[in-house]
Amino acid sequence: MRRPLDCKGMDAVETAVAAVRSVGPDTVAIDVETPTDFAARPGQFVKVSADPDGEARFYTISSPDTEGTFEITVEIDPDGELGPWLAALGAGDSLHIEGPFGNVHYDGEARSLVLAGGPGVGPAVGIAERALAEGNTVGVVYRDADPVHEERLTDAADDGAFVAIVDDDDALAAAVADALDSVGTDAQVFVYGFADFLDAATAVLGDAGVDPDDALVENFG
Repeated sequence: MRRPLDCKGMDAVETAVAAVRSVGPDTVAIDVETPTDFAARPGQFVKVSADPDGEARFYTISSPDTEGTFEITVEIDPDGELGPWLAALGAGDSLHIEGPFGNVHYDGEARSLVLAGGPGVGPAVGIAERALAEGNTVGVVYRDADPVHEERLTDAADDGAFVAIVDDDDALAAAVADALDSVGTDAQVFVYGFADFLDAATAVLGDAGVDPDDALVENFG
């Protein structure tokens, strides 16, 4: 299921990097200074480029809000053009962003469950932290053989979120069943990741008695 697209953001605008740090294997988190009049919900994404006419990629926001700065999580392909450039940035360097875009986002739901594969962990940590800050119930099930953002996921678990990190589909099914027991089968389910993960996750939801058509799904390609 997809909500109607409710937010076409600003055109490309130049802004500055506030910080860049490693958050896992071949992955960095980049804090971006929030441009004037820019606002986004956890789960939305931005278009990022070195300049408005250059190569661009879409990255989902991985911070719980956009106050002052917001974060994107970038997995670095050493053969790519934009990823290595982004990873080499430092505080004060500039980039261009456009957006936000996307209709698969947290909107204050009282009960949420995020299923994340690979780079889907970015929106997962942002949603979890936002939900916890608002006093809501949230769970995260994250499938990745080389997980990132582990510290933030541990902190979310310490703050009351259900968190499971798994590395295969058998473990995914068990973790989703446990998560639904924790957050409730009436929770809004979000699914973020590449197509193979979406297929596995929606199959698991169906087996667990949750209609996959009720999930909000973002396909990363």
